[in-house]
Amino acid sequence: MKNIDTLLNQALEQARLCGADQADAMISQSESNSALVRKGVIEGIKHSEQLGLGLRVFKGKKLALISSNDLSKEALRHCAERACAMADALPDSPYDGLPEASPKKLDAHAVDQLDLVDRETALDTKSLVEQAYEMEQIALDHKNITNSNGSSAGYGSSLTGYASTNGFQHYFKRTHFSRAISVVAGHGEAMERDYASHSALHFSDLRSIEELGREAAERALRRLNPKKPKTASLPLIFDRRVSPSLIGHLVSALNGAAIVQKTSFLTEKMGQDIFSPSVTIEDNPLRLRGLGSRPFDMEGNHTTHLNLVENGALKNWLLDTRCARQLGLLSNGHAVRSYKSMPHPGVSNVTLRPGSLSPEQLMNDVSEGILITEMMGNAVNLLTGDYSRGASGFMIRNGKIAEPLSGFTIAGNLNDMFARLEPGNDLFIEHIINAPSVRIDGMTIAGL
Repeated sequence: MKNIDTLLNQALEQARLCGADQADAMISQSESNSALVRKGVIEGIKHSEQLGLGLRVFKGKKLALISSNDLSKEALRHCAERACAMADALPDSPYDGLPEASPKKLDAHAVDQLDLVDRETALDTKSLVEQAYEMEQIALDHKNITNSNGSSAGYGSSLTGYASTNGFQHYFKRTHFSRAISVVAGHGEAMERDYASHSALHFSDLRSIEELGREAAERALRRLNPKKPKTASLPLIFDRRVSPSLIGHLVSALNGAAIVQKTSFLTEKMGQDIFSPSVTIEDNPLRLRGLGSRPFDMEGNHTTHLNLVENGALKNWLLDTRCARQLGLLSNGHAVRSYKSMPHPGVSNVTLRPGSLSPEQLMNDVSEGILITEMMGNAVNLLTGDYSRGASGFMIRNGKIAEPLSGFTIAGNLNDMFARLEPGNDLFIEHIINAPSVRIDGMTIAGL
């Protein structure tokens, strides 16, 4: 493949020659390898490669996007011609366009400081198979673990480059490692399954094979012989494995597109207290080795740490340039896209900061409640905040975890849930959206 800078420059130059007033180009290259083992037998070996370039052209107030997997000079010329012809035929899009101010030059060390690339580890297929096989064997060695849904290991790398006619041009690389396993406990109709997984940019940060295999087995065994709870209003503890989904609903409600369209239950709540004062939620695209870290967004804006919620109060929307203009604001560097899509608001590394209480302390005064460890379905209305999901977990009695539960629904409204949310102190950074265990009182349980 040609030099990344050369390809980006060629795309922009062809856009200018075809009559574009402004243009930007994004290039994406990735490679991934994975192995899946089930019951000691290799069930899948996958290798994929992807390379593509997306070109946006602006002619007056008109806009068009075209993408291609052929990056030859002739192909880029055809892309530019077609994109400009498409723009001529489309209606005006007055809020689209490159950022008004020319972006500052990115510091030469900005990418390296994020440490997104593991330069010491590259795994071959044999190594991936061995990891998956060993992890499964560790889980299957537990008494009463009777089957496996599969054990997998993966490795990949990617490159993302962006350039625009207002002077910005840069790219960054990242590596990615993953392990996952799902097993079954019990026999006949009394079977339960559970899983464990982890992803990291550096191989040395990946949770061990032993830890993941053991966790999957122990979680499945704990779920055997579940009961169905009675319908009631109870305090719930959301395990840190499921609590990020609650913050995910907040992120969706803060998306600039939802605010512009007035389809978010938080549209009129900027500056208001929506959580207790103990809650701060941040998005940090500059986190060291963060899964979503990036030095710039996909409009060439530099990225910075942003508090979405600070001491309980709503502080910021998630904005790209288009949404910001519609709201009379400035972009806060949260434009994301693939090379095939238009920019839209998104997140990088979202974290609900931990509180002071351990999970045990969160449930210490709960005479009767439920620990939620898994949720299913997604009946969440972001216009009203109404919330309803299937769930499973464990009964809490007198501050202690009791029998396993399944087959029930939890319901409430996100406005009330956020206001009553109390974070624990067991934060572990392992996803794009991270949160410790949280407690929410007064949730409706639909069971027996």
